[in-house]
Amino acid sequence: MFKGGYTGKILRVDLSSLSAKEEKLPDALVKNYLGGAGFAIKYLYDELKPRTPALDKNNKLIFAVGPLTATGAPCASRMAVVAKSPLTGAVGMALSGGQFPSEMKMAGYDIIIIEGRAEKPIYIAIKDGKVQFRSAAKIAGMMTTDTQLFIKEELRDQNYRIACIGPAGERRVLMACIVNERRAAGRKGLGAVMGSKNLKAIAIRGTKRPAIADAKAFKKARAAMLKNMKDSPVLYPQFSKAGTPMVVDPMTEMGIFSTKNWSATGQISMIKGLGRETQDTMIINRNPCNDCPVGCSQVKMVKNGPYAGYLSEGPEFETTYSLGSTVGVDYLPAVIAADRLCDEYGIDTISAGVSIGWAMELYEKGILTKKDTGGLDLKFGNHAAVIEMLRKITYQEGLGALLGQGTKKAAAKIGKGTSDYAMQIKGLEMPAYDIRGAKAHGLNYATSYTGADHNRGYAFQEIFDIPIPEKVDRNAIKGKGRLTKWNQDTRAVTCDCATMCAFLLDMAVPAVACQNTADLINAAAGTDFTSAEIEKIGERLNNTARLFNIAEGFTRKDDTFPKRILTESIKAGASKGQLISQKDLDEMLDEYYMERGWDKNGKPTPAKLKELGIKTR
Repeated sequence: MFKGGYTGKILRVDLSSLSAKEEKLPDALVKNYLGGAGFAIKYLYDELKPRTPALDKNNKLIFAVGPLTATGAPCASRMAVVAKSPLTGAVGMALSGGQFPSEMKMAGYDIIIIEGRAEKPIYIAIKDGKVQFRSAAKIAGMMTTDTQLFIKEELRDQNYRIACIGPAGERRVLMACIVNERRAAGRKGLGAVMGSKNLKAIAIRGTKRPAIADAKAFKKARAAMLKNMKDSPVLYPQFSKAGTPMVVDPMTEMGIFSTKNWSATGQISMIKGLGRETQDTMIINRNPCNDCPVGCSQVKMVKNGPYAGYLSEGPEFETTYSLGSTVGVDYLPAVIAADRLCDEYGIDTISAGVSIGWAMELYEKGILTKKDTGGLDLKFGNHAAVIEMLRKITYQEGLGALLGQGTKKAAAKIGKGTSDYAMQIKGLEMPAYDIRGAKAHGLNYATSYTGADHNRGYAFQEIFDIPIPEKVDRNAIKGKGRLTKWNQDTRAVTCDCATMCAFLLDMAVPAVACQNTADLINAAAGTDFTSAEIEKIGERLNNTARLFNIAEGFTRKDDTFPKRILTESIKAGASKGQLISQKDLDEMLDEYYMERGWDKNGKPTPAKLKELGIKTR
């Protein structure tokens, strides 16, 4: 079916036997799932037995790139990493950029499937199809940056790109992530899955770019996309210079920048301490992903004060929230230090920060005491306590061991009504935007197959007032089921499967997203996808993921919100008085399920599965 773009090869690695074999990429997989998250979730659904414990050796850890990766298409050095999540028990899918995805494609693989468990800690070295299994005894317990430096030196080749876990992943902390250079497959605890397999790192080196089926057509499609990027009033003038932290100011002004574990949204402005003006003063450089002309990733360094010398690539908007506003910290140097430590430990900044913010609220309410915190004064705003708690989470000490399991599991163990304050959905801690003032964004959190995940169906119509496919009222309920389906399906295929940076969908090509993807892939791979077929792939992916979750026991009752969202309105600011009541949620869910062709319980109907060509297990 394809004549370029793809390598046509899958690498299947069995850590139990320390063996690897290559398989052919099926044409049907390309036709129906395109690449990236589509490939990985399809394999997870087909091959993982339902109810397999996430940290069992039989769980799969799957890395998959898309047909545009390493082709020269702008902003396409992205990969999906997929496993059953130990944090949620649902599909765990995280995306990562940087250099590793392109290197993986140039090394010869569209998919790498990791199975089994090594007897002792190892790392895998892959170079142009040659696979080695090497001891990781010397690097056990190492931070992520040192791990990467050590492996490059041991392999005597600084051009290797490395995805690894830190001490949190080795200890199977449920919010551990996988770090490649200064990028992370950050959410859902995929680092714990990697640690459970005794796999410290994957080092990869490739020298062969994929073939382009129609170079002339590809040049034309690429030029059209670059023009859309150049014409964007936001992408280069603002986003390339400031990155995601530029969103702090407008979200504060909209009254939806969540603060103090979502208890004080709209009541406090943190623009002075965390906003763009302060962020910009600390930028020292950029670190673009492979084949990215935008370079949104801003490297910042603290020059003075108690955190002098700390450097991080960010903090991104979400991290500014999770290690800043939601823990009541409006001191950017502390956020930068905490961000860097999360990267070195290998833990998800969002889940870690939100879990600490939850504990801070419990502490201030008297539910937790200094005896529980190990003597820490865990009040909102105490950045030193945040820094120490990150260490305790990583090394599973005291309260940190409990918080590292995520707020859902921790609340179940503490009891005392603490689940009412746990800002999570399906076990995944909630991202920054206070969804009481952005209803479609909220419905996406409730229905996303990964749990509370802004990246699965980002409602840019509400967040940035972009009228595509239509202009919306962010506080309205009607029509949000239809909009959420469109957002989830479009983003799934154009970003997660293609694979391409999601920021382009929001800022450069929202009106032509599926056609842009079709044009680029058809030229690169020699396929003949229509725009409608591209969008249908996104729908197929979301239905496949839903089937996986249903087999794991998820139902309509899991498509919900924390009690705070359902019962407490925002108290001040531009979104004052907003909440999403149970009645509102039920109305949106009914519309969403109807638009998806699911029954009232959120289960895909036989007719919908037949339409999409999905065979159940």
